[in-house]
Amino acid sequence: MLSRLKTGNRVAGVKQSSKAICEGMAKCAFIAENADSALTGPILELCSKHDTEVIMVSSTWELGRACGIDVGAAVAVLLRD
Repeated sequence: MLSRLKTGNRVAGVKQSSKAICEGMAKCAFIAENADSALTGPILELCSKHDTEVIMVSSTWELGRACGIDVGAAVAVLLRD
């Protein structure tokens, strides 16, 4: 599933991901397990509220690499087509 982040339309980061979820543009959200819960907690709540699938990823580094960026990412969202 992570490979879809590299090729699919996506956003990374808490602010952009939150916006995509609230606007109903998110197909699913990827959240790094080792990210600060102060960042990921509100995203998990939004996903629950907007019925967005959540996929946990082991680390911020792994999630960042899956997004094709050279830094870690706490959250990334795969956008609807």
